[in-house]
Amino acid sequence: MDTRQELKPGLSGDSEIVVGTRDTAPHVGSGKIGVLATPIMVNLMEAAALQAVERFMPAGHQTVGTHLDVKHFAATPVGMKVQAHAELVKVEGRTLTFRISAADEREPIGEGVHERLIINVERFDQRMQKKLGK
Repeated sequence: MDTRQELKPGLSGDSEIVVGTRDTAPHVGSGKIGVLATPIMVNLMEAAALQAVERFMPAGHQTVGTHLDVKHFAATPVGMKVQAHAELVKVEGRTLTFRISAADEREPIGEGVHERLIINVERFDQRMQKKLGK
């Protein structure tokens, strides 16, 4: 598998949602205040990273998240749009490192670093079956 030709720093991806009640901290169990939950923001950031590189994965390969270092520093109420952005900043073997951020319609709300690992899906599935004892 040689993805070096396509996977280069500078690739970017975006994802967005309009915050609904299903996206709030009480709904996902991460708090009691009805604002965008941190796990939902993180999911949006991961989706942006996937969007940046998924089209470059050779047949039978995908990426999986392996590391997140995220700050969530501003709250977003229900009804407001949130957009996440990911930029590929480093490719080291099978490890992809992204700078990630999120902002609502008024201000930045989060930022961090995210790593994804390129995996062979068939080998990964075999390991999961073995782990299940099958």
